[in-house]
Amino acid sequence: MVLNASRITLTLLLALFAALVCVQLRTPLPWMIGPLVTTAVLSTLGAPTASYTPLRNAGHWVIGAALGLYFTPQVVALVMGLWWAMLLNLVWALALGVAFGAWLHRVHHGPGLFHIAGLSRSTTYFASPIGGASEMTLMAESRGAQTDLVASAHSLRVLLVTLIIPFGFQFAGLHGLDTTLPGPRVVNLPGLAALGLLTGIGCWLMVMFKRTNPWFLGALVTSMLLTANGQTWSAVPTWLSNAAQLVIGISLGVRFTRTFVHLAPRWLASVALGTLAMIALCAGFAWGLAQLTGLHWATVLLGTSPGGIAEMAITAKVLQLGVPLVTAFHVTRLAAVLLLAEPMYRFFKSKNA
Repeated sequence: MVLNASRITLTLLLALFAALVCVQLRTPLPWMIGPLVTTAVLSTLGAPTASYTPLRNAGHWVIGAALGLYFTPQVVALVMGLWWAMLLNLVWALALGVAFGAWLHRVHHGPGLFHIAGLSRSTTYFASPIGGASEMTLMAESRGAQTDLVASAHSLRVLLVTLIIPFGFQFAGLHGLDTTLPGPRVVNLPGLAALGLLTGIGCWLMVMFKRTNPWFLGALVTSMLLTANGQTWSAVPTWLSNAAQLVIGISLGVRFTRTFVHLAPRWLASVALGTLAMIALCAGFAWGLAQLTGLHWATVLLGTSPGGIAEMAITAKVLQLGVPLVTAFHVTRLAAVLLLAEPMYRFFKSKNA
């Protein structure tokens, strides 16, 4: 226990140092990317890094509460008016995931450099949906798939998207293009305490009902409902949001252990290649959707990208690129993936039987 506490403390200190260096270097998302990259590199080298689950959960809680503050009544009306765009995004995400899984199956079963003997179709299928990484791993396990490959595919995809898109946006000067601001912009301690209490109850309910990503979605939904009904008690302090990003970055980085790197180099290489292709395809889809909606292309790309919900929402928040729309796109997509991934698997399996 003492050894584990020492590893957690050392990891936190190194992550803090990395975040401060990234702040000085003016990198995008310094409080998340700095800890993520540093922790990932150290973990792959065999360093004794560690993530503390309660801290990660608290980080998701804080970010969910902060994002919900953007959903003022005016913003909710705007988002609801774009229901058709979110529906198109659902169809796109599901189709892209199926295509990615089919490509993984084909490339690893055919002759050539990427061939992996014994790789099951269920493994390539559940490694491909965009969203719900932990749930996809559990579904894969129930189908007898190779869960280590499924989990590694989702981890690598999220890492690449989290790194590539923010740096690409910074290089292109894409930030501060959205005028949407959170409802409350001043920290009020009694109001912050009340917000923390109610969003905490929301998280607890999500945990009790065993919902996906309960600490993020519980806080987000509760904060969103409060703000949409005009209850804007307090902003979330910047330092608290930065701390939340730091622990989320660590939780992503520690997944990349030395075992992970040596797991199946050909598998990881194909997932990386496929992820780059998906980012490019999503950029094209986002451009087309932006023409139809009148939204900025960068905002739509964050909403349609194959990244994780928390990471893309944080990117939108830090770069001021349409937080409510990006969040809404990802929440609805996640719900669709969780509801339809298993039925779609059964459908495709019956067709290939």
